Amino acid sequence: MEAPLAERIRPQKLEDYISQSHLVGPSGSLTQQIAKGIIPSLIFWGPPGTGKTTLAQIIAQESKRPFYILSAINSGVKDIREVIEKAKQSGGLFTSRNPILFIDEIHRFSKSQQDSLLAAVEKGWITLIGATTENPSFEVIPALLSRCQVYVLNAFTKLDLESLLERAMKTDTYLSTKNIILSETEALLRLSGGDGRKLLNIFELVVNASNEDEINITNDLVFSLVQQNTVLYDKTGEQHYDIVSAFIKSIRGSDPNGAVYWLARMIEGGEDVKFIARRMLILSSEDIGNANPTAFIMANNTFQAVATIGYPESRIILSQCAVYLATSPKSNASYLAIGTAQQLVKQTGDLPVPIHLRNAPTKLMKELGYGEEYKYAHDYTNNFAEQEFLPEGLSNNPIYIPGNNSRENITREFLKNRWKNKYGY
Repeated sequence: MEAPLAERIRPQKLEDYISQSHLVGPSGSLTQQIAKGIIPSLIFWGPPGTGKTTLAQIIAQESKRPFYILSAINSGVKDIREVIEKAKQSGGLFTSRNPILFIDEIHRFSKSQQDSLLAAVEKGWITLIGATTENPSFEVIPALLSRCQVYVLNAFTKLDLESLLERAMKTDTYLSTKNIILSETEALLRLSGGDGRKLLNIFELVVNASNEDEINITNDLVFSLVQQNTVLYDKTGEQHYDIVSAFIKSIRGSDPNGAVYWLARMIEGGEDVKFIARRMLILSSEDIGNANPTAFIMANNTFQAVATIGYPESRIILSQCAVYLATSPKSNASYLAIGTAQQLVKQTGDLPVPIHLRNAPTKLMKELGYGEEYKYAHDYTNNFAEQEFLPEGLSNNPIYIPGNNSRENITREFLKNRWKNKYGY
């Protein structure tokens, strides 16, 4: 009973692992690699409590490899080198069975700490498995990232979380002795924020709080026991995602008051300045776009500035950017356009490029007519010549629809004058 419930019921075999079927299901991208024991260096990227550590341990067990674990929170270069030396000694000459070094929260490692892993990964002394809740494209150095496969772990679904609860009641030595009735699960799921570990911790707290032989778990019971324990701001839990969601939605909704308030909540909670700036950079394109292209420049400059300056001065820059974005005109036209285009590609497949748009670097291609009827825009009045730029079958298909704002209304008129009624502008 000393170990938390999440640790007591941690799966030891792949068949007991819940969720992530795209990775470890019958046709999952990791399934065959695990079966053969040929494991590349990996980075698992996903929300907290989705089984990153568990999956790394299962991989080590099923591939029969030595397993070393470090946490980026309390490990330094010295610790890394010590583990690498142990791994070299235990790995021997058989690189297909080289030890696994698992690093939790690898995004917290500095550049020099990540650099210290390069030689060991490159020479096969270890197989690195890193776990991160942050986008590895931003948080892992390119040299290390290029040596690893990145696998995305999805947030648990409601069904996944309920399956965790059912398994806990059936397999845990202590809980299986209790008569537990799950009348309602909404409160458990909401307070967990999709974090499996947090869900099990809350569940155990609720069960332990009762002295009854039969425990009927309802939403009211859960809230009465747990709600007061919710922290103001948990950088890795439910509050983290709820507050950044409120921040983004305030900016999208053009309310600078709400935006700055939620920004202050993140700052006071010690949130990473780059995380906040990165979210504003994404929003500047997704929700403002060409309604005010300067917003993207502002957000990009903010990201670069706060990455250099840090707290406490960065709070001023973040506030300036948040207010600017909140008070900018909004458009998601470019966001919708790429979504529409990607859906068309999935539906229609690899349509051939119209022959007049093809490149003709060889004599044979020129003889076949590649690029022959292409009209060079600058040779025509107003630098425009009407011609087809979409594959056959997609002609006249509008993909980009300008938003209803002053700048994109000008864009709409420009396109209408150029293309007449072709795209229905």
